[in-house]
Amino acid sequence: MADIEVSDKEFIDFSYNFRVYLGFLKKYKWRCFFLAGLIFFITALDPLFNIYFGRVVDAATQYLNNQKTLGEFETLLVPLLGVLLAIPFARALARWQNLSWINRLESRLIADIKRYFFNHILSLSHGFHTSHKTGSLISRLIRGSGAVETMTDVFVFQFIPILFQMALSGVLIAHVTQPVGWVVLATVVSYMGFSYYFVLRQRRPNAMYNNISDVEKANISDVFTNIESIKYFAKERDMEGRFFDISEKTRELQQHFWDQYKVSESGQYFIVGIGTFFLIYFSMGDIKAKTLSMGGFVFVFTQFGTLLQYLSGFVMGIRNMYRAVADFEDLFQYGKVDNEIKDKPGAKTLHLEKGAIEFRNLVFTYRKRPILSGFTLKVPAHKRVAVVGPSGAGKTTLIRLLYRLYDLERGEILLDGQGIREVTQTSLRDSLSMVPQECILFDDTLYNNIAFSNTEAPRQKVFQAMRFAQLEKFIEGLPSKENTIVGERGVKLSGGEKQRVSIARALLADKKILVLDEATSSLDSETEHEIQKGLQGLMKGRTCILIAHRLSTIMSADIIVVLDKGKVAQQGSHRELIRKPGLYRKLWNLQKGGYIE
Repeated sequence: MADIEVSDKEFIDFSYNFRVYLGFLKKYKWRCFFLAGLIFFITALDPLFNIYFGRVVDAATQYLNNQKTLGEFETLLVPLLGVLLAIPFARALARWQNLSWINRLESRLIADIKRYFFNHILSLSHGFHTSHKTGSLISRLIRGSGAVETMTDVFVFQFIPILFQMALSGVLIAHVTQPVGWVVLATVVSYMGFSYYFVLRQRRPNAMYNNISDVEKANISDVFTNIESIKYFAKERDMEGRFFDISEKTRELQQHFWDQYKVSESGQYFIVGIGTFFLIYFSMGDIKAKTLSMGGFVFVFTQFGTLLQYLSGFVMGIRNMYRAVADFEDLFQYGKVDNEIKDKPGAKTLHLEKGAIEFRNLVFTYRKRPILSGFTLKVPAHKRVAVVGPSGAGKTTLIRLLYRLYDLERGEILLDGQGIREVTQTSLRDSLSMVPQECILFDDTLYNNIAFSNTEAPRQKVFQAMRFAQLEKFIEGLPSKENTIVGERGVKLSGGEKQRVSIARALLADKKILVLDEATSSLDSETEHEIQKGLQGLMKGRTCILIAHRLSTIMSADIIVVLDKGKVAQQGSHRELIRKPGLYRKLWNLQKGGYIE
């Protein structure tokens, strides 16, 4: 079997997770009080039924022993049966109300928690998302929010009812017969203590099972996300083998977790059996002493049986509670993660008038690998500046720093003289327009994918962007036209088609600063030529940063910056740079209109 790492973390921060849960529950405290009242009413109906059933038995015993006439027996029996008939009706009505209220409470709690953690995870930094698998995030979000139902059900259907039932049973049974009352108390305490001990033993197996489940789901997500690569290299069997290993590990941990129940349930049956024996034994002693009637014995025995049902639910509640808290742990831990990229207190909204950009002495290291070292560059407003260089030179990192997806170690980036750390991240990113190197689309319509950058744009503007990006003929050939669903990550489109959608999206955004990161790298020569002509018009009046490997696409740039090992190696126009010995001329000679190797 493949070596699959599974965290065996035993500690679960119960108090923290419980506080978070109660924090969401606090919003609905009056609903909770009403539910508690309903639960007490429903719980009180059980001993009430047992009391009146015991009275029926006493009345029947007195009639059989000729202590009451048939008329007296019937006179006594009618109201007793009336009460016994009314109790189920009252229980059904109260139960209907109880379920109605709990359903509304739980649905609201689940929605609140899902929305809160979805928004929180969404707001976390680019670095967080690059180091956490999407499959695990989805699994934990769904499982953690779903655990709200489990936890709330535990309180509503197990913990609160057993507390009420124990109090009522203790008082009523002790009132009827004290020796049996002590037996019931000893049985309940032993049962609960024994069960709690074994629930504690299940915490680690439960946590390990949750962890391997996340690994399994993340693997499934990873496989189906990269299905094309798997098909291209005929690696289906390899993926089947890896999934077999992971699913086998999941099965082993699941079985180990379930096996914990064997000993605990056997012990519970033993405790109940001993308790039942002594209950009957002491009850018979009271009957012999004539201090306990048959009706009283029936009440004690049936009430004990009712209490055991609640105890069984209580133990299941403890199990479910720890399972829910383990599920909370996996989700609520994200609540402890702060966004590495924070707005400065009192950060202002960025307002661009010209769109000038200045990079001042940038120093940035990623995972102990120096990327930029003293990078300095001024991009005048309305100029087109191209950044070129070998792979790993820091071109894409420069754009991510401009968007403040990462924070600099040293240095400063200014837009129209305003430091990007002094303004809000939202206003910063809203002031830029971007065509990324890898175009990822939503599983939505073509129209909505383009309109994503400017949801308030009129329909005619969206179609204008489509035409500009050479999408019009392509869309006209589709059965559903602009309403065609592009598939997950745009899988139904070719690389060039996705790139054109991305260009149309950036065109529609219509910002003063435009970033083109290999914007035409996936296009055929004819389409690229057409779009390049359109881009020349688009870039006019805007500040443009062009990242490119294909040097032929940036020959008309006002300034070309050659980046090497995190520093500006050369700077100038295309004509100036090809005349000088240096990295740019070397790259140009290698390409001659092709690509950098």
